[in-house]
Amino acid sequence: MTTARLVLADAPSARDALTFAQRAARIGDEGVRLQAARGVLAMSTAALAPRGLLDRTPTVLGMRVVAADPELECDLVVSELAATEEDAALALPETALAPAWAGVSPPRGGWELRGEIAAAILASRAQWGIAAVAERVPTDAGDDVVRAIRGDVWGAPDDALLGLPLGVAFAAFSLGFIGGEEQARVTTSGRWTRITLQRGHVLSRGPVATGLTAVRRTGAA
Repeated sequence: MTTARLVLADAPSARDALTFAQRAARIGDEGVRLQAARGVLAMSTAALAPRGLLDRTPTVLGMRVVAADPELECDLVVSELAATEEDAALALPETALAPAWAGVSPPRGGWELRGEIAAAILASRAQWGIAAVAERVPTDAGDDVVRAIRGDVWGAPDDALLGLPLGVAFAAFSLGFIGGEEQARVTTSGRWTRITLQRGHVLSRGPVATGLTAVRRTGAA
């Protein structure tokens, strides 16, 4: 049986894609979305994502764009990628995934500049959060407890990050997007916010609602 392949533009692009997939696997278990068209492959993964209607965890995605074979067209989510004997090709698993986070895509346009965040601040806030999670997780904690603590820490708005959830720093740090001194551009479009660094993008989408809606009067005045 022939293994399905993901064909990139060249060997460096393939190594780049493989590195991103490996980093994504270390921070979560919901796979990597591969969207390719016209010689470009956009790879995205969920650093944070809610599970269920009552989960207040924000959606935080990491995205890396690499050059692909001009004939490659796809849109699927996979659990992993693997090297092959061909320098510019990666092996795909036999089956695809269908995580809920992949069903909602960031807008393609309408982005407006909101501000900037220094890469050093992203790194320091990520390291603080990692320490906070480690300190709060009890010994032999179950998956639900760990997830609740991670959601509480990483979902909290952070003043140093323009009020964005701390998880955006976690995504940028864990996916290797922070590589030196730079100012990350922060743009917004609707309910989405995008942090752009030289090595990739972090996209955040808040919960649908943050509280109860106002009570409206009915009947005769």
